[in-house]
Amino acid sequence: MKSAKLSGEIGSETRIAIFESGEEAFTTLTKFANDAGITAASLTAIGAFERATIGWFDFEKKTYKKIEVAEQCEVLSAIGDIAVGDDGKASLHVHVVLGLADGSTRGGHLLEGKVRPTLEVVITDTPAHLRRKKKPDLGIALIDIATGKA
Repeated sequence: MKSAKLSGEIGSETRIAIFESGEEAFTTLTKFANDAGITAASLTAIGAFERATIGWFDFEKKTYKKIEVAEQCEVLSAIGDIAVGDDGKASLHVHVVLGLADGSTRGGHLLEGKVRPTLEVVITDTPAHLRRKKKPDLGIALIDIATGKA
């Protein structure tokens, strides 16, 4: 992955991250966010995966139902955010719409995606700290505005 700062001052930067074939998108982006010290940001992305795993949140089971997309697919849209999790590290929340060769789509929470040939991610920091806290009653971590205030 290659990255560059496009604009802004520290705390309100816009960056681009360009992924290469073979990289796993979610893990690589999480590492990038941690290494860059990103505590609050929004992101958008386009590109393609050779395969991906997305999820649909099952409220009854309080877990993600995995949906395997075992074929080349276009990342038609990816939107999400980065916050700080309970462990103090970057916590990503990314939703994707993937386009298949027959024109159909699959969408959900990005769990994993193996890039081919590229993924272009624009990350816009915000001048605040966001905190994602685990909600035991729901089984997921959600942004807690009150906790994130500096």
